[in-house]
Amino acid sequence: MNKLYFGDNLEILKSLYKEHPQGFIDLIYIDPPFNSKRNYNVLFESVDMADTKAQKEAFADTWSNVSYIDTLNEILELNKNLYDFLKALDKMSNNKSSVSYLTTMTIRLIYMHKLLKDTGSFYLHCDQTMSHYLKMICDFVFGEKNFRNEIIWKRTSSLKTSQFKDKKYGVVTDTILFYTKTDDYFFDSECIKIPFTDKEILNHYSFEDEKGRYTKSPLFRSMGMGERPNLCYEYKGVSAPSKAGWKISLNKLKEYDENGDIDWSNPKTPYRKYRPENTKGWLISNLWSDIEQTGGNERLGYPTQKPEELLERIIKASSNEGDVVADFFCGCGTTITVAERLKRQWLGVDISHLAVKLMANRLINAFGKDVKSTFEIFGFPKDIDSAKELAENTSGGRLKFEEWIVEVMLHGILNENKNQMGYDGYFTFDVQGEKQIGMIEVKSGGATSTQLNHFIKTVESKNGSIGVFVCFEKQITKNMRIIAKDEGFYNEAVFGHHYPKIQIISVESLVNGDTINIPVSTKTTFKVAPKEISVSKQHKLDI
Repeated sequence: MNKLYFGDNLEILKSLYKEHPQGFIDLIYIDPPFNSKRNYNVLFESVDMADTKAQKEAFADTWSNVSYIDTLNEILELNKNLYDFLKALDKMSNNKSSVSYLTTMTIRLIYMHKLLKDTGSFYLHCDQTMSHYLKMICDFVFGEKNFRNEIIWKRTSSLKTSQFKDKKYGVVTDTILFYTKTDDYFFDSECIKIPFTDKEILNHYSFEDEKGRYTKSPLFRSMGMGERPNLCYEYKGVSAPSKAGWKISLNKLKEYDENGDIDWSNPKTPYRKYRPENTKGWLISNLWSDIEQTGGNERLGYPTQKPEELLERIIKASSNEGDVVADFFCGCGTTITVAERLKRQWLGVDISHLAVKLMANRLINAFGKDVKSTFEIFGFPKDIDSAKELAENTSGGRLKFEEWIVEVMLHGILNENKNQMGYDGYFTFDVQGEKQIGMIEVKSGGATSTQLNHFIKTVESKNGSIGVFVCFEKQITKNMRIIAKDEGFYNEAVFGHHYPKIQIISVESLVNGDTINIPVSTKTTFKVAPKEISVSKQHKLDI
């Protein structure tokens, strides 16, 4: 089941719905763009080898540019109430980008709802920009009765300072909307409880007997809790003082008494000895103030990256081992990384091929190379025929041939100024603390010795350590191989290894798994995810 998809999540949602019209997903978490007109990017090593980072745009927030009329008409066929709601907003609002955003989100939410099992759960992570509108749309899609919580996540305790006078309160929270498909859903509050500290046990469980510490818990219900005839019984000559009855059944009361957990304040007033192991910790409320935003080694440079601890809480509470967890705005892959660690099946979708590649790298870095055999990637060319088709497609769609070679196959970064700079992409590697640069040139057709010579001059002028020239096998001539060989080697002095200065790699060999011949590096172009550990952090909530 574990799958990564590159492409528009709406098309993938529709395709999955055709395959699974009855629904097959147990838990969906999404963290979509907030219509905040910002760029979503991944950070990479800089081509100029400076200490600063270069930003490569991976996903531009283009919601406001979407032509949403066709989508509105499609929504009409699926849910007329939603159509009427969005049309009303369209008529009243001068902000067409907001209506466009909500329309594009709505059609996706409809299909996510269809893909959930009847026992499934849905979490939508948003902020104050659109949360009020998204709440109303989710009420339409899932039904108001299936709304469970508005979770407020306090993501940071730090406020940005400014030289100017503040004109509003600082914003340190996000909103997570929690819905289910029906009343018959899985939720395990016990597994996410925050354990008591030793000090808390001493403070809250102030009595002690031969079994350990406890607090006294009343056994009679108050009339304010309503009448309960079925709980009105007699035990050891004592009856409940009102029609509200006892708090527990007679069988449970006998069981607790036999276990030494019932005592008497006086002959008419029993109480239960409530012990720390009975509660197992603090219940999690809808105010999450104990999880800080991503930092340290976990940080990959993705600006909207969420902490693994946040996803761990959601996945543990709303799914079991073996369940299917999905994220249709997967970004840098926190959801699927945590799902993998918690032994769930998963699928992730992103419209950026860079993000999909980053996710794959993150899984490999966290769980080892063997994890590659446990998931599939869809949307990239898988064989030489599909690679040729991409090379011959001049429009390229969302993924152009050069992008696929540079960023997907060679883990490099596309050069946005390639026409002026003379190379299509670059990669970095670290040797004994010194950053090295490699240049990449990609030819989709008509590669010649002259073009190879021009590329070699570019590598020299840019002080590149290694140059990689990529073309189809039939374009590589004997003369090109001689030219490349004459350039000699990049010498890695410490261990005396030799690496060809100019390397010609065929598209066919890349598809078959070959790659660049460079020294083993402690730092690579993509930031590296830390190895996964099974121990999760626990903190006490503000209560």
